[in-house]
Amino acid sequence: MTDTDKRDDLTVDQHLALTTAARHLGGEFAGTFAVETIERFLHASYDEFAAHSRLPNFLPLLAERFARQRLQALAKIEGKSDGRPIVLFLCVHNAGRSQMALGFFQQLAGQSAVAWSGGAQFANEINPAAVASMAERGIDISAEFPKLWTEEVVRAADVVVTMGCGDACPIFPGKRYEDWEIDDPAGKTVQDIGPICDEIERRVRTLLAELNITITASRRPTPPARHE
Repeated sequence: MTDTDKRDDLTVDQHLALTTAARHLGGEFAGTFAVETIERFLHASYDEFAAHSRLPNFLPLLAERFARQRLQALAKIEGKSDGRPIVLFLCVHNAGRSQMALGFFQQLAGQSAVAWSGGAQFANEINPAAVASMAERGIDISAEFPKLWTEEVVRAADVVVTMGCGDACPIFPGKRYEDWEIDDPAGKTVQDIGPICDEIERRVRTLLAELNITITASRRPTPPARHE
């Protein structure tokens, strides 16, 4: 009997979705982790989102995506990764700055490196104005979701970039940390967030150069401001 079979707090659809997610992850991590480990991470991730999310229909999908990231982190810690450098971006709610940095990093680095993001406190959604501002730069972060950092994710990162979370951000001895002093986009308009996007992109490009990661993709230039 699997962990999913033991649960009585799931609807029929959620039960089916989690079973499907477990099968997906089982195929991806076959030979790396036992089924019990995969299901433990999947259900722990599900419970994390279930405690805060207002979108119950999306819980199995969010749990699958987050469990995948956590299992990748565990594989790195245990020396079972593909060797690509990992950068973790952290801010308070994982709803603005860290998601924007993640978007720039993934766009510019392509498959040459891995980037994750996380927060110290839970948020229900990514800042819509931040999503719109990034879209103006040709980068779609609308499919991302706020999530809390976990110990294995921080331990697996080669570089941890913090933005405004202060003492709430996790500190592990011997790890490379960078603290970026960048304005919080919360409560700002799309136009006001523009300079924040520019500063984050500049810092991401500098970090990529320091890590000797070749920029493998260009992005569309920022369109001129529209005046109505």
